[in-house]
Amino acid sequence: MLEYHKSIATSNDSHTKEAVSLVESYPSVPLTVDCVIFGFDEKALKVLVIKSDLAQYTGKYSLLGAHVKSNEDLANAAHRVLLERTGMKDVYLEQVHSFGRPDRHPGGRVVTTVYASLLNVKHHALSITDHELNWHHIEQITEMAFDHKEILDTCVRWLQKRIQEHPLAFNLLPKKFSLRQLQNVYEAILNSKMDRRNFRKKFAAMGYLINTNEMEVHVTHRPGKLYTFDFEGYEQRKKNGIGIDF
Repeated sequence: MLEYHKSIATSNDSHTKEAVSLVESYPSVPLTVDCVIFGFDEKALKVLVIKSDLAQYTGKYSLLGAHVKSNEDLANAAHRVLLERTGMKDVYLEQVHSFGRPDRHPGGRVVTTVYASLLNVKHHALSITDHELNWHHIEQITEMAFDHKEILDTCVRWLQKRIQEHPLAFNLLPKKFSLRQLQNVYEAILNSKMDRRNFRKKFAAMGYLINTNEMEVHVTHRPGKLYTFDFEGYEQRKKNGIGIDF
């Protein structure tokens, strides 16, 4: 029995050495993560960017990114970058896409995996603001360092698709919200003005809005009804393949 275990261990060592040799034969390509942090602020969609510290891109905005450590999971690397760059913790990040064009970095080939999130700007203070870190309106960013504008545009399209299929908007609103507030979120993210009547009909047809029988107060416009979102009903219907159909 002892000899049997020795032979198994020898076989495993051999397989491990073979795997190591194979990996060592691969080209060495740096791996990074970039974070695209979207923020909803009043009626606008913004993104968190910094000024590039590379002389070649002086004055241009850059996304929040860094290399992935050799012993680090991609998602953990993204959360580390966000913490080190902004001080923000407990932010949900979703992997969106990887970018690996050979000429995307002027210093050589670098492959990056992109993570994105959507926050309410008022709920997440920045405790670190190095390299002029700040929120900027999406439409005001026309040029960026590296291929970061391409990355940003890809993530905007991802976000626009997600908000039409999932209840992301309701995480940006107060627990009790008006249809005016809800429409402001959709218009900002989809970058499109919507007919008020059609918008309300569409959400009424989904059956996820619960009338609280309360009205807005202290507003400069005509007070509107306040609603809550039926998250429990949404989860139940989602099991049957019925979600947000915007």
